[in-house]
Amino acid sequence: MTVKKHIPNFLTCMNLFAGSIGIVCVFNGNSQLAALFMAIALVFDYSDGMMARLLHAKSEIGLQLDSLSDVVSFGVLPGFIVMKLMEQSSNLPACFAGNTNLCPYLALIIPVFSALRLAKFNIDTRQTESFLGVPTPANAIFFGSFPLIIMQSMNHPAYAPLAAFLSNWWTLAVLVIVFSGLLVSEIPLYSFKFRNLALRQNYIRYIIITSSIVLLAVLRFAAIPFVIILYILISLAARPKQTKPD
Repeated sequence: MTVKKHIPNFLTCMNLFAGSIGIVCVFNGNSQLAALFMAIALVFDYSDGMMARLLHAKSEIGLQLDSLSDVVSFGVLPGFIVMKLMEQSSNLPACFAGNTNLCPYLALIIPVFSALRLAKFNIDTRQTESFLGVPTPANAIFFGSFPLIIMQSMNHPAYAPLAAFLSNWWTLAVLVIVFSGLLVSEIPLYSFKFRNLALRQNYIRYIIITSSIVLLAVLRFAAIPFVIILYILISLAARPKQTKPD
């Protein structure tokens, strides 16, 4: 096997490496830096698939390695980020087992459902041109943006109400449960793996991308949760076609 065949797997390993560093950042009390490493992992996650297609280097080990890496970077990492936010919440309920408050551990269903979603994806032949359920990277970005929004609110008081809302334990608990369900749902959502750049075949994708860019330019980090919700709502309205099982 030539060196170029290893490039996609190397990028996948860098995804895992960045996600692992992000987890360390959470334990060191820097969730904002953890979110940055999640973004880096996302870049590697997109790059490995692109390089595999360009180099014709798709392999079974690459598929399995990609899923294992995604469990860490887009499952375990966002789970710990939300767990840390719950621990710091001013209205954290008390549910103790010994000296341990169990309430923040609700966030750890994120990695559980992320693993279930990835396992389903690997064996589902329908998800070639679109997704069924929210993709793990989108779910991770949604939750990973929360520390960045809180940081943004410190310099821009207009975002303080949103930051307070996302710091509320009950808000976090509801979002964790809802989005964990969305991960393994049968809701059809658009994939951004372009087969071509033709407007007619991709106009919904272009609408989502353009709207996202505008929102990000105006609201910065605060736009990210709205971008993910917009992506879900537009996909629900447009109903992307599913590939029939073999």
